[in-house]
Amino acid sequence: MTEIVGIVQARMGSSRLPGKVLRPLAGRSVLGRVVRAAQDSGVLADLVVATSTDPIDDPVVAECDRLGVAWHRGPVDDVLTRFVGALDAHPGDAVMRFTADCPLLDPEIVTLVASVYRAVPGLDYASTSIARTLPRGLDVEIIRAGALRTLDRLATDHHRVHVTSYAYAHPELFRVLGVTLTPDRSPLRLTLDTDRDWELIRAVADHFGDVSVPLAKLADWLDGQPRLRALNSEVRQKQLEEC
Repeated sequence: MTEIVGIVQARMGSSRLPGKVLRPLAGRSVLGRVVRAAQDSGVLADLVVATSTDPIDDPVVAECDRLGVAWHRGPVDDVLTRFVGALDAHPGDAVMRFTADCPLLDPEIVTLVASVYRAVPGLDYASTSIARTLPRGLDVEIIRAGALRTLDRLATDHHRVHVTSYAYAHPELFRVLGVTLTPDRSPLRLTLDTDRDWELIRAVADHFGDVSVPLAKLADWLDGQPRLRALNSEVRQKQLEEC
């Protein structure tokens, strides 16, 4: 069976919400919740956190040690180089990319995307964000290890920050598959990038506690919370070129 390595990119230096990855949510750090959700999927042969060599990220390494999770350090802005270094240290057939600002990650979706990837021979890349039906903050993507190394040779500029973007920007070079889930819940924003995002996510954690909540259950609850949904509905997601 395809051996999948999970790599979580995490750093303290967010421009809009510094230190967000180590904020506490119901007794567990944001990073700790992402790590737990990825592990609970049951599809990973290994998991490593890819952080930077900047001293500001020493607390990320300390949190990884506390969690008992492997870590790898690389360039601050060249995240693709970080990922390749993490893959070199923790080899596998494919890489699932996670970002540490997604504390509401749903293990069931991680499992589903891994199953789809494994079911399609010769696939280079699969992602839920190509034709988005999931809320931001719950997307899952997977890339063949060889394809990731090809990106490392080809990608420049913002594609090195976003790791996999060169693959789906060049479907003529890579075999790419979009995974969509119904119903469409893309209007929900469940990623952590601003103070308004934090207010919503903290309310979710206060209500559900220290557990990973299935998307359907979370979305049903938020349907009855229009004030919460409105908190970050106007937050603009950065474009790929805005590294």
